[in-house]
Order: sequence, then structure tokens, then C-alpha cells
Amino acid sequence: MRDAIAWPRKTREIHNNHMDSTIWNDLVFRDDDIIIGTYAKSGTTWTQQIVAQLLFNGEPDLEVAEMSPWMDLRVPPKEVKLPLVEAQQHRRFLKTHLPVDALVYSPKAKYIYIGRDGRDVMWSMWNHFAHANDMLYAALNDTPGRVGPPIHRPPADIRAYFLEWLERDGYPFWSFWENIRSWWEIRHLPNLMLLHFEELRADLPGQIRRIADFLEIPIDEDRFPHILRHCSFAWMKAHGQKTVPLGGALWERGAQTFVNKGTNGRWRDTLTAEDCRRYEAMARRGLGEACARWLATGLMPATMARAA
Repeated sequence: MRDAIAWPRKTREIHNNHMDSTIWNDLVFRDDDIIIGTYAKSGTTWTQQIVAQLLFNGEPDLEVAEMSPWMDLRVPPKEVKLPLVEAQQHRRFLKTHLPVDALVYSPKAKYIYIGRDGRDVMWSMWNHFAHANDMLYAALNDTPGRVGPPIHRPPADIRAYFLEWLERDGYPFWSFWENIRSWWEIRHLPNLMLLHFEELRADLPGQIRRIADFLEIPIDEDRFPHILRHCSFAWMKAHGQKTVPLGGALWERGAQTFVNKGTNGRWRDTLTAEDCRRYEAMARRGLGEACARWLATGLMPATMARAA
């Protein structure tokens, strides 16, 4: 059955101030690999924490950021990162921010892709970079291998930051619409699960169980309360040194900055009605009606809901 599936093929590489997609060309996939994907700031760290808790049965003292690296981040270079990943003995759960056509998509792995409204994404992104320290900017801008312009600290005007990102198709990062669309277009594949940030917020216990079922990880019911507690936003914020890259050393106030609020809709007090109409029209044009609706609400088309 799997042999008859038209699996996605990699058709390009992406190199920019953050990414080097070529690392995926050299990864030897294992039968039980887990790949967690997002555009960025969409619940990636949260989902990594959930997967870690399921794999290690509620163990609180896990170095999740080290265990689950962002593979296509170009620092450290792939010559350093890849041997560390290949030496891992536990079931691997790796992170990507690539669109599908720049990723090696393996039938062996299971993929979880998390979506979030682009307005919420950019409010979180602004916090991420506005409160980053000089170490982060040096790592992205001053190390070998950067392609394209450097990353600068965002302006104080968050609305201006959002509008430039919107009008310039993801600037200064990568295209939002193509990233979302590329994963939505393969949603029928048996080894892909689409997840939404709002689903995690609305029903964390249910979504943890859904993820466990997809990954074929049995839940120890005696340990489930511990798993659930360690996946709460409050617990992650209080113990962010374990879940945040480099323990939060790249941000002012450390991990407390990286794990920010975990809320949606903060843009409502800043964006105008016309700004929102513009964003929503671009979402429909770039994604289609069904995908744009899912991204905004987490609601799947009725046909997919029935199939699930």
C-alpha cells in the first residue's frame, strides 16, 4: 500500500540567515523517527515537550532542546549537528521549519505539523527577536554560511513589523503561505498529522492522547497526570531552561522570554479592521478557503473531520 503512495520529493534547497536545508540530504532515517514541523512560533517547543513526555513517560528532567534539535538551523553547522543526532539511542524527534519541497520526506518517519494564525505567529516572533540579546544576532549574522541579508532587531512598532512581513511575504524570514500550503497539500498522507495551536490550548489532555495514538506510544495512565502537568504552559515557563535552546542564554531574561505568553489574539488591540481584512484576503488567496479557515480556527473541512 505504501509503495503505491506518491511521496513528496525534494526539489530545492533553502539557504538564508537561519537555514541550511542540505542537512536533510545526509540524514539516515530510522523506522521510528518523528519530525515536528512548523513555520515557526506556532507551538513547536510545546509539541516537542509533549512528544518528549510521551516517549519518556512523564520524566521531568529532560533536556528537550538538546534531544530534539532544529535540524535545518545552520548553527551549529551540519558537520557538528548530524553526528550528534545519529548517535542518539532514544527514539528521535527532530524539528524543522522547512516547506515540504525543501525537506527530505521519508515514508519511514511520522510527521506532525502545527499551524497557527499568522497574526499570532508574528506577535510571538516580535517578542522572540525584540528581546533577543547580542549573542543571538551574532550567531545568525556573523557566522560562516549565512545567505542573504542579516537579521536586525525589530522596530518598536509591532504593527509595522507585521505589515512588512505580510506585504513582503515573510520578510525577513521565509514565506509563510508556501510553508503552510506545502504541508496542507500533503495532509492525506498516512504518516502526517496536522495539529493546531488552538487545539492544544482548548484541549491539551485530548490532544496529547491524539498525538500518542498517532505516534503509537502507549500511555501509562498512572503517569498521565505527570505528563499533562509537564506539558502545561505554566510548567514549561517555570522550567524553561530544559526546553529552550541553550537554556535561554540568547534572550534577555533567559528562558522566560522564549516561553512567552502562549496566548492568541493579542493583535486585536493593534491591527486595524483594514489590516485584518488584508491579511485574511491574502490567506484565502495564498492557501485556499479550507486551509485559510483551518489556519485561523483549527477547524478541518467536514469531510476530513468525519474521516478522523
